[in-house]
Amino acid sequence: MENSSPLPSGVLLFLLLNVTVSVAAPTAESVYTSFLPCLTNYAKSPDQVSKIVFAQTNSSFSSVLQAYIRNARFNATSTPKPLLVVTPLEESHVQGAVICARNIGIQLKIRSGGHDYEGISYVSDQPFIILDMFQFRNITVDVQNEVAVVQAGATLGEVYYRIWEKSKVHGFPAGVCPTVGVGGHLSGGGYGNMLRKYGLSVDHVVDAKIIDVKGRILDKEGMGEDLFWAIRGGGGASFGVILSFTVKLVPVPEVVTVYRVAKSLDQNESATALVLQWQQVAPHTDDRLFMRLLLQPVSSKVVKGQKTIRATVIALFLGGADEVVTLMGKEFPALGLSKEDCTEMSWIDSVVWWANFDNTTKPEALLDRDVNTASFLKRKSDYVQKPISKEGLEGIWEKMVELGKTGFVFNPYGGKMSEVSSDATPFPHRAGNLFKIQYSVNWDEPGVELENNFTKQARMLYSYMTPFVSSNPRSAFLNYRDLDIGTNSFGKNSYDEGAVYGVKYFNDNFDRLVKIKTAVDPENFFRNEQSIPTHTGLDTGASKSGAGKLSHFSRYWKLMLDVGGFFILELII
Repeated sequence: MENSSPLPSGVLLFLLLNVTVSVAAPTAESVYTSFLPCLTNYAKSPDQVSKIVFAQTNSSFSSVLQAYIRNARFNATSTPKPLLVVTPLEESHVQGAVICARNIGIQLKIRSGGHDYEGISYVSDQPFIILDMFQFRNITVDVQNEVAVVQAGATLGEVYYRIWEKSKVHGFPAGVCPTVGVGGHLSGGGYGNMLRKYGLSVDHVVDAKIIDVKGRILDKEGMGEDLFWAIRGGGGASFGVILSFTVKLVPVPEVVTVYRVAKSLDQNESATALVLQWQQVAPHTDDRLFMRLLLQPVSSKVVKGQKTIRATVIALFLGGADEVVTLMGKEFPALGLSKEDCTEMSWIDSVVWWANFDNTTKPEALLDRDVNTASFLKRKSDYVQKPISKEGLEGIWEKMVELGKTGFVFNPYGGKMSEVSSDATPFPHRAGNLFKIQYSVNWDEPGVELENNFTKQARMLYSYMTPFVSSNPRSAFLNYRDLDIGTNSFGKNSYDEGAVYGVKYFNDNFDRLVKIKTAVDPENFFRNEQSIPTHTGLDTGASKSGAGKLSHFSRYWKLMLDVGGFFILELII
């Protein structure tokens, strides 16, 4: 829906004469007084609107904002705050929020869980509003047809629990952290510990509902093949607001097996032997087996005051303990797996176990959203396509010990991941990739010096790994957001800047995403620091013709007049 009106002829004349026209920077108060009545006009339940719009002066503003901040780096006093936080309860609230923010010309950031490593869903250096989807959390499970309709603000833990309530032999292949929000996880190409058997979360999305830039609610048929393809791995926030996904459930056995085995470098170099063999086995073994490998610098138990490397294999096997012990004895003797290392349990109990709860914890723990909890962290990602040699690993160990804290998570591919075409979804990292690396560093205290130190560690290890990982492009995983690999300057909508990070995330699929973005959101309303750019959309920050500024101004002015507000012109001659 377009809401714009022509400017008076006198103002147009000034613009044509290259007189600079600018709207006074919006304040929280002015945006609130214009946004609220606008949203009320669109809401089916107008009486609820005042309860879901939180201005900075609202006593609940800070608690609502902070509840789903998961990276404490972006929870500082100095962190830029939104002018408003909107927490919709119904679809019309979302429609209205999109239309009203677009009319005002204010950036809309969409948050569905907060597991956003760089905070781009809730931080901006420009005036912005957060559309927080956490109240969109309904989950409808249809066991007979083996599908579930999941709203974007539900958490993975809630999804797993609701499936388990209806069936003990169904599950869904998504992430292992139960507090992750569905909207961002699935639209970014979510994965978990069943990816070798069943692939990614997006490989099982059969329908979706999205609100586009015009405020329309579209399902798979309404949005068309291209947009449906784009939001299954291309990041939904570049194209609209995801309301829900319809997903296909997958079968799980009544009994699964989990185990955790750790070895240290100072134990006769057994960690190196384990990692060498893990690279040969984990991506190629029975696709029912997923073996995550954690590599961490830790204090040595052999030599006091020194650090060593600990390698830990954490596994899920969709079968019994005897079978996996026999399998590992043949394929992975360096692991030394015994029956005593294994625990048989139901699939839902394995979800609880992988979430680091103890074995006595009930599945109800998955419903705990664990709000207002965050650590300081930095993450990066890479893909490995050739096994790393013994000499290469030994050099990596030395670098990790030297740096002191940054560790790795290796996630093996193969199985179903190698069977799905690289262009079936925007997520391209399929056949040819042995495993994905996550660089991981956490710390507990605030402070610029600490943050600089630990983020520098992660970047130095990332730089050191260059010879061992993919190249041309050096690929990265969208859901492990990393602004180090490139950003698009606010408002520029630059294809060239977008391609810097876009090709790393999407490889050859990037240009198709740009084409779709250009078709569905030509003015680049849905944008963030790493969103998909358009080819022909308005350059809202530096339009050569000034059209971007004119469009922004006319929409803002019209809304101000509609709600009885005011505007300020600053003419600089």
